[in-house]
Amino acid sequence: MSLSARHLSWVRSSRCADKTCAEIAADADHVYIRDGKSPDGAMLRFTREEWEAFRDGLKLGDFDVI
Repeated sequence: MSLSARHLSWVRSSRCADKTCAEIAADADHVYIRDGKSPDGAMLRFTREEWEAFRDGLKLGDFDVI
């Protein structure tokens, strides 16, 4: 994990009862996602535009499998 990512404020959904949920953080240019069970492990980084497209796709049901 990069030094800058360590200093981000990571949050998880209020619906998450334990540390098994994904966590997200953001800086001025990017949104980051990591596994709450493995905070020092790999993380994904998206530009804000990529994140907004993903978020909008979720809302529209683009990723629904059923």
